[in-house]
Amino acid sequence: MRWPGRALWGLGEAAVTFGVVVLLLVAHQLWWTNLRDHTSAQRRVQQLEQAWGTGAGAGAGAGAGDGAPAASSAAETSDQSAPTRTASASQGYAVLRIPRLGVTAPVAEGITKAKVLNHGYVGHYPRTAQPGQAGNFAVAGHRNTHGEPFRHLDRLRVGDTVSVETATTRFTYVVVRTLARTSAQDGTVVAPVPYSSFHRSARLSGRGYYITLTTCTPAFTSRYRLVVWGRLTSARVR
Repeated sequence: MRWPGRALWGLGEAAVTFGVVVLLLVAHQLWWTNLRDHTSAQRRVQQLEQAWGTGAGAGAGAGAGDGAPAASSAAETSDQSAPTRTASASQGYAVLRIPRLGVTAPVAEGITKAKVLNHGYVGHYPRTAQPGQAGNFAVAGHRNTHGEPFRHLDRLRVGDTVSVETATTRFTYVVVRTLARTSAQDGTVVAPVPYSSFHRSARLSGRGYYITLTTCTPAFTSRYRLVVWGRLTSARVR
């Protein structure tokens, strides 16, 4: 085989090898990390439920009008909702459930990828309120890969419920507003009274007990942020 033929053959082999490597990397990101991190996150949920003496879905009936304490009473239990000071950033301390999406995920302190989000956890924004506290309990989660707990966050609608369980209390929030797309720099969406600095009409008013869920959008990119806001409606002590 003359040298041009050998060169073309070599280039062909290199292209095939490169293609196989790319496919393996894609499979690792889209399949293996999801399986591994989702399994790990669910294991942490089970550990928390066992420590609290509850089972999956315990207290699922909690909500406004079912005999649960009113939202205004949440402050009475808020001090018990915060993570212990000795807990590591990657150690889940609460469980977030979104019935409409079939999501059950542990909540950990911080929003770093390496320590929290890339383990299938939902991450709590530092310096925002804890579950049930006055202000804004703000969290972030992956939309793609690493367990992708917020894969279908765009399907949430006004009136849907989101619950957060701690060792002592189950807090139920109701979705009141969604923001389909905003800048990744729109930090005011996690303010105590949340609003968008880029979309004037997207804001909540008055001090209260809020929850904010954020994730990247569109899918498989991190250019923008999708935001869901909710308001606390009930707090049921175990």
